[in-house]
Amino acid sequence: MGNSIQIITEQVSVIASAKTWIEGGAIQQLQTTAKLPGMQKVSGMPDLHPGRGYPVGAAFFSLDRVYPALIGGDIGCGMRLVQTDLPTSKVSAARLVKQIGNIDAPLLAQNPAWKQYVQDLNFGETGFEHALGTIGGGNHFAELQQVVDIFDQECFAAQGLDAKHVMLLVHSGSRGFGGDILRQHIDRFSHDGLNINTPEAHAYFLQHERALHFARTNRQLIAERICENVDTGFKTILDIHHNYLCESEFDGLRGFLHRKGATPADQGLVIIPGSRGDFSYLVMPQVTEAQNLSLNSLAHGAGRKWMRSECQSRLSKRYTAAQLMRTKLGNHVVCNHKELLWEDAPEAYKPIDTVITSLLEAGLIRLVAKLKPILTYKTSGGCC
Repeated sequence: MGNSIQIITEQVSVIASAKTWIEGGAIQQLQTTAKLPGMQKVSGMPDLHPGRGYPVGAAFFSLDRVYPALIGGDIGCGMRLVQTDLPTSKVSAARLVKQIGNIDAPLLAQNPAWKQYVQDLNFGETGFEHALGTIGGGNHFAELQQVVDIFDQECFAAQGLDAKHVMLLVHSGSRGFGGDILRQHIDRFSHDGLNINTPEAHAYFLQHERALHFARTNRQLIAERICENVDTGFKTILDIHHNYLCESEFDGLRGFLHRKGATPADQGLVIIPGSRGDFSYLVMPQVTEAQNLSLNSLAHGAGRKWMRSECQSRLSKRYTAAQLMRTKLGNHVVCNHKELLWEDAPEAYKPIDTVITSLLEAGLIRLVAKLKPILTYKTSGGCC
């Protein structure tokens, strides 16, 4: 496993090779979180970076208490990967930009035919149905990709994958619904956790499950919406959350695992994307002794390198906004929101290869395939 696993304290570990840059502030946040009542172990992934009080790219295991603030407001944020019927040999990025159009407008208002479909999903009233089928701001995106390398032909074929077809990756979550659940919790309990044997904890669990359902459905609707616009059929390969809470067991202790920007390693094939100017990797989690230290979790992406507030000042002397609409890999970027264009530039993120290398050295993954972006959709201007 080389030096890819760093033991900070008895409770705190980080999965990162010597070449993986980890900000000191993120380590400090990990150590602070480890001191919360009931917290047993915390683990940082190679994409670890500081968040608003708590680190992103980490997993936290506690007994008797759960901490909604660790999950954050975007409950259920995750990745959905589908394989389209579009042949990679015949697609044009410029044409796809025109075909995909604007998918920021509320789906139900734009196309009433979807309304009954959504009602049949049986959410109950959330007040946020208008956001279903929309990506949102922040680091969320949809990306059409092509397979450029296959490392495990047998696994690739077993998943029903075909390198001749375009893939669609959707990264989004529960939109305003999860944020509303967190605000209600913070208003009542601040950042204090909840004893699991209380009515308040039970109520949060129910809302949390509703938000997971909302987030997964949102990704499903985004995928259907995009595929309808580009006139293709598709099949779903995977859908995973990376912001959520679940019961788990470590060292013989039954407790609760909080994931904040951490991909589960117990649900089969997963995808770990780079920034919009980098590759994404399909990987298969591996059973290894390091799983206990990683809390059965993996990186969920490349991880931020710069704060959002400093991106434009760092990059504006090197690039124009127009230049950021294409990347070094040649893919097109749809992002008609000035701040997001700078904030999510590829340079603001860690190189994905350093993240993947850390996970490989720890024995946590096996590479299956490498994907290259063709078109990255952030927003046509109405996301925020």
